[in-house]
Amino acid sequence: MKMKKFIAMFALMTALLPMVANAQAQLTKDTLLRANTDTLMKHIRVLSSSEYEGRMAGSSAYLEAAEYCAGVLSSYGLKPWEEEWGQWFEVEYNEIENCNFNTYVNDNDTRVSYVLGRDYVCSSMTGRGYTNAPVVFCGWGIDNRAFDEYAKVDVRGKIVLCLSGVPEFIPHNVAANYATMRQKAEVAMKHGAVGLVCINLSETCRPYEVQHQAYCGEGSHQQTFPVVQPTLEMGSYLLENEQMSLDSVIDVLQNTMVPQSFHLRKKFEININAKYKPNATTANIIGYLPGYDDKMKNEFIVVGAHLDHVGIQGSTCIFPGADQNASGVAAVLETARLLTSNAPKSIEYNKRSIIFVLFSGGELENLGSRIFVSNFSKLKNIDCFINAEAIGSGDSIFVMGNRRFPRLWEIAARNDSISTKSLVHGQYTNPHGDAQAFAQVGIPSLVFTNYMGASHNHVPSDISENINRETLTKNASLMAEVIYELSLGDYQGRSFKSRRFKFDE
Repeated sequence: MKMKKFIAMFALMTALLPMVANAQAQLTKDTLLRANTDTLMKHIRVLSSSEYEGRMAGSSAYLEAAEYCAGVLSSYGLKPWEEEWGQWFEVEYNEIENCNFNTYVNDNDTRVSYVLGRDYVCSSMTGRGYTNAPVVFCGWGIDNRAFDEYAKVDVRGKIVLCLSGVPEFIPHNVAANYATMRQKAEVAMKHGAVGLVCINLSETCRPYEVQHQAYCGEGSHQQTFPVVQPTLEMGSYLLENEQMSLDSVIDVLQNTMVPQSFHLRKKFEININAKYKPNATTANIIGYLPGYDDKMKNEFIVVGAHLDHVGIQGSTCIFPGADQNASGVAAVLETARLLTSNAPKSIEYNKRSIIFVLFSGGELENLGSRIFVSNFSKLKNIDCFINAEAIGSGDSIFVMGNRRFPRLWEIAARNDSISTKSLVHGQYTNPHGDAQAFAQVGIPSLVFTNYMGASHNHVPSDISENINRETLTKNASLMAEVIYELSLGDYQGRSFKSRRFKFDE
């Protein structure tokens, strides 16, 4: 009887051994691929410091930040792709050295002065120069025949004051012609204006906080046409004691859908010093970790994040970009470390090769990722793209791309169920940002980002102290686990048709 019990126990232990071994292997992998919070935060603090001046594409500060990242990747043993870390290209860049903004009613009045970086910012592509003129409020700055806010006012020789964005009641095909700062400026110039002041109505920043976008629209640069953007709070002051207050004019516009343009009592005085460079140099940074399998090393997993942000204006108005997107860059750098110096050697090395890319021009309509996809010599060998975008805020992990690439997303969901347990389910989205260029040519793509975390979007308060360290670490850890699994070769998600994609000459 005792012998039978022993045999039964032995058989049970034999059956459980593979399960125990797999559990230990999983625990080892999860432990070794767990991102280090201190290392992540070190990169974020460095990249969001004043030394790199907001990392705007085209600036020398951006290139210095890129050099720092290339040095980190090199220290982990990665090699530059095709013998050079940089994939070079050109962007337009406007160095805004200073700006003064004053208002007054009568010429003998003491000017009311506003502060750059506190009350307003310049448009990234503002013209330089001095203007001192009467002001006309023109709603959203639309001159379409169906809704013409310039029809009953004369703006020649005057400064136009308008609202950012476009109204919801305007058809999309019409609104698309007035959405950007550059479009609004071109319309104002066409009607004879000498400057544009566009009040920020964005819901992604606080009424008292300045917000900045590097991209201000297509079109040519207007070298002597000043364009500035006040906060919502400053906008209220600008329309104080005028024909209509800011709140009342917005309310009337939205309820009546009738233009409410009028001349102001106040005059504006604006003086901007800016140096425009139409062909500034910038670069993507590309590192390479070769695969260890002779057959699969020519298959690539690409992991990337955009390194650039929206820069600095004057000497004090800096946009650090700690979450947007130093956090994503930190995750890419940390993944490189985890898969090299801290690789799970007791389990298995990456069979596929891994390409690490830090894009420039992410704030310029994802220009860097489009440049990469258009020029990468082995595009058909890319099996998938994993993107990190603002992963250091919010209360959980949000992975975009599940609507279009559910098989790839399931790998993230399964790894999350084992380790991080923070992934948001039930949100059906397509890839966006830098992942769009890859998805457009059939490369399965995921974007690791945050959920409910846009409270410091493109504002000066996006500093390292406001990073959610727990969300950051979990997001970076899950990303590293997914990339490691993808590199082992079991995932086959690329269609044969997409591998035959060719760009138009």
